[in-house]
Amino acid sequence: MENKKAITLIDRILKNLDATGITSDTLIDDIKELRTYAIEKEVPLAVKVLRYTYEHIEENDSFLIAIPEDSPLEEDTDTEEDTEDTEEAEVETVEIDQIESLKYVISLIRNLDNSMNILDLKYFKKVLTEN
Repeated sequence: MENKKAITLIDRILKNLDATGITSDTLIDDIKELRTYAIEKEVPLAVKVLRYTYEHIEENDSFLIAIPEDSPLEEDTDTEEDTEDTEEAEVETVEIDQIESLKYVISLIRNLDNSMNILDLKYFKKVLTEN
């Protein structure tokens, strides 16, 4: 997005996600505001993904959609780690993945001219409408 206010808002959302995680209080309002910039830019895909995203967060109090995988090598390295992790550690890992996934969706909006970003937004639209 070329809009400086939209870029500032994206940066604020990403910073808040790092600081506080997925807290639906201000996060949903910020995503709704970001959606208005996507409407102004006339990018229906981004508008829909942002709407589906905040609706998903409202419904689940979390973001339960994984980042699309580029390479299976990451999975192989995960399986080599100790499988005897505590249940508590597994919950923390899932939470971190949810935050990273949401950060990824928001960061895709930053450059809507990138064809790979558009492909990933299409993936998120499909998965969010299926859930």
